[in-house]
Amino acid sequence: MFFSNLSIHIPPDLAKESPMKDLEGERQMIKEVAIKTAQKVVKPKAEEIDVKGEFPWDLVDTFGKQGLLSVLLPEEFGGTNGDLTSFCMVVEEIAKVSGSASLLILAQGMGTLPILIGGGPAQQERYFNLISEENTLAGLAYHEAETGPDLHSLQTRAERQGKEYVLQGRKPFVTHGTLAGLYSVFATTGAGRGPRSLSAFVVEKGAPGLSFGKPIGMLGMRGSVTADLIFEDCRIPMESRLGEEGEGWEIAQKTFSRSGTASGAQAVGIAQGAIDFAMGYAQERVQFGKPISSFQAVRFMLAEMMTQVEAARSLVYKAVTHVESGLDDAGKLSAMAKSYASDMAMRVTTDAVQILGGYGYMRDYPVERMMRDAKVTQIFGGTNQLQRKMVANHLFRV
Repeated sequence: MFFSNLSIHIPPDLAKESPMKDLEGERQMIKEVAIKTAQKVVKPKAEEIDVKGEFPWDLVDTFGKQGLLSVLLPEEFGGTNGDLTSFCMVVEEIAKVSGSASLLILAQGMGTLPILIGGGPAQQERYFNLISEENTLAGLAYHEAETGPDLHSLQTRAERQGKEYVLQGRKPFVTHGTLAGLYSVFATTGAGRGPRSLSAFVVEKGAPGLSFGKPIGMLGMRGSVTADLIFEDCRIPMESRLGEEGEGWEIAQKTFSRSGTASGAQAVGIAQGAIDFAMGYAQERVQFGKPISSFQAVRFMLAEMMTQVEAARSLVYKAVTHVESGLDDAGKLSAMAKSYASDMAMRVTTDAVQILGGYGYMRDYPVERMMRDAKVTQIFGGTNQLQRKMVANHLFRV
């Protein structure tokens, strides 16, 4: 079970609840683990991760031991059987102290989801054992430089040759690029274009013909590694295909509806972390003989910031509920949650910098890092302009 090897102490009042019998009790326990890990382990390292711009391999080990790399996996592999609420809670709590550390978990979940959704029993046993027992990282490779996230127009192809598939193409901006042991890859297999030509595969690091572009320097999330995946006559066994040929579209849609809510949870966490710091600063910073938290302008700013965070959090977890229930509007709500929460995070972190004044612009304080981290949440996983297009298409049934 998820908590069998945890070293973090679970409070007695929470331990009384049986996670096997009480889903809410289990979620609360997972949240407590995430909070303690964030505050005791991640927070002290957050500045160093950003300044050095190096991937925090020590956190991979910590997260693995705490079960945070396996949250979405089936119970027999230490997970919660795909419980998206628990996953979003974990991402949110880690994001409050470090965007880079939260992206580690978010990217892991996104790389895992296609296997959870489309993988057969033998595939899941192989790949999930690698994750749960060896802390193997996973990555998601779907969009392309010329087509963006438009899965109808992918250029990467997978041609079947005997008992193998041969992949040709390039996938840019893959989080965990060069680091992951497993990549969930979407490519066209059939003649023509469209949903029925899309298939999903798992490509393992070391596959012949797989190489990587140079890791990309970024404005924020500097402890994450992003790089292109390059497929040149890349040969993978037929058993690496997830589901049947042509089922990639359905796997992708289920993956993206979940990834949108998780990205929204990350944005909420970053914004909440910025508010928490700005509130503490406002109570300590004295001007004109008074803490600036007593000034109406500052109080009203913080009140508006908190209102926006709570609104975004409510939308994110409403979307999670609809996704988990398989409701028709799940895709719309996921897109709304991702775009609203990430826009909110950019506004709130910018206001947090403003509250700190000149200090907010300095790297000695974390709000400038949070502002830089927040920016990419408006871009990855499909830009917010694309998310609004998806919402509009749903409204008008395009």
